[in-house]
Amino acid sequence: MLPTTPDINRKETETEIDETADGRWILRLYVAGQTQNSLTAFENLKKICEDYLGGKYTIEVIDLIKDPQLAKDHQIIAVPTLIRKLPVPVKKIIGNLSNTEKVLVGLDLRKVR
Repeated sequence: MLPTTPDINRKETETEIDETADGRWILRLYVAGQTQNSLTAFENLKKICEDYLGGKYTIEVIDLIKDPQLAKDHQIIAVPTLIRKLPVPVKKIIGNLSNTEKVLVGLDLRKVR
């Protein structure tokens, strides 16, 4: 089961901006229900984050079935979609994140040493 994030309609806070001072990443995964594709994307994202970010990340899961207006508000045209909110610049990847190399390139991610 996907852990969804409530109240994602809010504006970004100072706390979120401050979190990057310690190298923390904020990632949003947009899904449409508990589909196999959504679950696969979440599992792939968790593995990539653990392998490459060493625990310095937050994953927010937004279920567009629960609040479809967010798709328009956040310019989501397909699901699953991953958005890297922090660090800037914002990056967007569409798909189930099964191609690790493409995800790493898309996120400009380097392995933590």
